[in-house]
Amino acid sequence: MATMNRRGERHAATGAEQARVTNVLSFPHQVARLVFDAGQPYEKFRGRYEAAVPPANPPRPDGFSWRHARAPDLADADEPAPHGFVLYWRADMAPLMTAAGELRPCTAYLMGSHSLVEQVYRRNPAVMLYAPLRTLIYIDAADRTRFAVDQPSTAMAGFADPAIAELGASLDRQLAELLEALGVKASPVLRAAGSRVPLAPAAGKGR
Repeated sequence: MATMNRRGERHAATGAEQARVTNVLSFPHQVARLVFDAGQPYEKFRGRYEAAVPPANPPRPDGFSWRHARAPDLADADEPAPHGFVLYWRADMAPLMTAAGELRPCTAYLMGSHSLVEQVYRRNPAVMLYAPLRTLIYIDAADRTRFAVDQPSTAMAGFADPAIAELGASLDRQLAELLEALGVKASPVLRAAGSRVPLAPAAGKGR
């Protein structure tokens, strides 16, 4: 294998150079982005969502933080997650992205499920790229409140691991339950897709 030096001259690549070139694995896969019409005013829907998905680190009665607690401890916190999801992070994006006179509300979240993700974390920590889920609540150009999320099963299928694919399918179903509880018709999309998750090719490509 030959490479180009700074003067444009070709020379034979050393073993170390070849290792650097081939030490990256590429796993092409397709992820579906789902954008639901909430059918509700922005503030109302955002309030309902945040009530249904409590913070991952609620205040403890003894005054200590849950920051370094293990998942089983978090699951036993005084603020239960009624639909299995908790919030790890939230940010109001509008002030950062728009001018003062052009504010269009948009709130970003990281939402996860301890019980599901912990099952496969030990198999491949790279699942943390897609779990917690990144979600958005915003008002679009037609003044409709939208909820957007990458479909979990399509993201997890890229690992070509049946256990991780099943996690994605479970997250689809759990997400459908949450959205249905918030008045969003999500089951026809998420439940059907979550029951037939395709696996990506098993081998990655070295580059």
